[in-house]
Amino acid sequence: MATAAIFSSLRRRRSPSLEAFLSPVDLSGLPLVQTLAAISTEIISSFSGTRFSFQRRNARSLIRKIEIFLVLFESLAESRWGSTPSSSSSSSSTALLCLKELYLLLYRSKILLDYCAHSSKLWLLLQTQSISGYFHDLNQEISTLLDVFPVNDLNLSDDVREQIELLQSQSRRSRLYIDNNDESLRRTFYSFLDGFEHGEIPNTLALRSFFVEKLGIKDSKSCRSEIEFLEEQIANHDGDVEPTGSVINGFVAITRYCRFLLFGFEEEWRIKNNNPKKKSKGDGNDGFITVPKDFVCPISLDLMTDPVIISTGQTYDRTSIARWIEEGHCTCPKTGQMLVDSRIVPNRALKNLIVQWCAASGDSYESEFVTDSPTNEGFVSGLPTKAAVEANKATVSILIEYLADGSEASQTVAAREIRLLAKTGKENREFIAEAGAIPHLRRLLKSENAVAQENSVTAMLNLSIYEKNKSRIMEEEDCLEAIVSVLVSGLTVEAQENAAATLFSLSAVHEYKKRIAMADQCVEALASLLQNGTPRGKKDAVTALYNLSTHPENCSRMIEGGGVSSLVGALKNEGVAEEAAGALALLVRQSLGAEAIGKEESAVTGLMWMMRCGTPRGKENAVAALLELCRRGGAAVAERVLRAPAIAGVLQTLLFTGTKRARRKAASLARVFQRREHAAMRAGGYGFVGDVNGNRDGGNFTTDVSVPMSISISVPVL
Repeated sequence: MATAAIFSSLRRRRSPSLEAFLSPVDLSGLPLVQTLAAISTEIISSFSGTRFSFQRRNARSLIRKIEIFLVLFESLAESRWGSTPSSSSSSSSTALLCLKELYLLLYRSKILLDYCAHSSKLWLLLQTQSISGYFHDLNQEISTLLDVFPVNDLNLSDDVREQIELLQSQSRRSRLYIDNNDESLRRTFYSFLDGFEHGEIPNTLALRSFFVEKLGIKDSKSCRSEIEFLEEQIANHDGDVEPTGSVINGFVAITRYCRFLLFGFEEEWRIKNNNPKKKSKGDGNDGFITVPKDFVCPISLDLMTDPVIISTGQTYDRTSIARWIEEGHCTCPKTGQMLVDSRIVPNRALKNLIVQWCAASGDSYESEFVTDSPTNEGFVSGLPTKAAVEANKATVSILIEYLADGSEASQTVAAREIRLLAKTGKENREFIAEAGAIPHLRRLLKSENAVAQENSVTAMLNLSIYEKNKSRIMEEEDCLEAIVSVLVSGLTVEAQENAAATLFSLSAVHEYKKRIAMADQCVEALASLLQNGTPRGKKDAVTALYNLSTHPENCSRMIEGGGVSSLVGALKNEGVAEEAAGALALLVRQSLGAEAIGKEESAVTGLMWMMRCGTPRGKENAVAALLELCRRGGAAVAERVLRAPAIAGVLQTLLFTGTKRARRKAASLARVFQRREHAAMRAGGYGFVGDVNGNRDGGNFTTDVSVPMSISISVPVL
């Protein structure tokens, strides 16, 4: 289907070369005429019987012009124009150029007619004036072409010549035509928008008359198709095209409201009897696009529209990190490091990548963590207006009624729509929760309907992104336990993954971390998901475990629930190794955690692998964990660390190429080696020589160790 972007060329006065439409061929003489006749015939047969919803007069007028051109082409073909030497004159050369220009005009006419025949009714209505302008431009170009067309030099019959001359006369007199009925409907649509803008919900009868009787949108499916098309226009919006993305957003909200107001939940919701543990593709069955994790803000979980870098090197969306700092936080939300200062620097490289990805995806993004604005201009133009907010509020009130008292199918549809409304914008997330959606969604978490459960837990995830909703969810009776229950035994893999992501979102609040960790089977289920889940599931699980690890009182629970073992096992998984090492670096700060990690056979080798092959942040976390293992994990663990193969070379590399924190930790670990090596040499040999108190029985190793290793590293002072 054609989109509005195609018509950027319709206002050109200079047409592109033929190669823009066809692979290079010798289009001249008789072959060109035959091609033009074939294209004209195709256009006429395709659109002469079409009932255009809008632009009827303009479309019929253009088709009649093409019919006259077809008569011309057939006459030239019958006379075999261009196939004999006699036709090779200056007039023939002019005619050839005109026919080639006609070739382009026909293709542009075909695109425009196809657009008017198959596009969204609402979009055509909103574009009434612009599309009328496109038709007028084509008429003007036809008039200009006919002014130079050598009609008297082509040996045409009198009848054909008269038709061409009549067409020429009509084209000269043509004026821009905007259908009064189309314009009246457009103004009516805008009046609905204005009503919502002023807090007044339009009359139901007026809405029914507009959508059903005048536009012919007679069922929920048609209404949803209109919504999807309008959302696509927001995604592909050009800043120079009216209406703006924010206005289109308002029309989407109004149409969504009318979908449920006028048609209820007549949409048939077919629940497939799939294997309950089978992971569905995307989000539901709609083929939604997954946003690359690097494009998602760690705070809001939305697609970043204005990525910025803070002093720790982490990237966040400007609005989210600015709010974080304004609330008095002085640490990095992701790493927990202290912020050196509050300066933020635009990450233009990442922003360009996001814009390119959005343009390449070419669709509205039905992901849980994205905005609907996939172009740079759309980031601003797609912001919600008051009208959109008010229309969405009216829609939510209808949805919650069905959540409370509707049938199982209606509740499933309502949960899905709330999930989609909550996927973007704090305004939506705020008023959905204020309207009372959380208790009803909590009840659906226990549903035996797999689709209903998945929609409800995903809706809960989206709502939890808004800071105030975290407390609403945690204070809702039995809600945390219900989320954990989905994590443990959800009916679909996607539901389990989204439950883990919800726990991650909720655990961003420090006072909730202990309560979440203490929930029955929570840590165990996260550990199992980290070990056995899909790549996305592993990511959700490790980030949740990382957040829980930042609370010092959760250490014993992490050990008992298998969290430590799963984190150690995740060190060799590139997708989650960085977060796993970060969580271990937090847990190892406590003696209990250091002891538990030290007992894991693969802990030291896994951390060493991270130091060699991990990301810069992963290397930083790994060396920090190894240093704390030496200090708190006991003599045997420290000796394993110091005996690790090639540790000297890895440390030396890290000292010169690591992050500032990694270099500092590597320097501290190198000093441990040097001091204990010197102590071992003074003791007359290699081997374990006791702790700092002179004990030789391998008791608590609290400071440094000595192993048979020679390390020659110049340790910088950091």
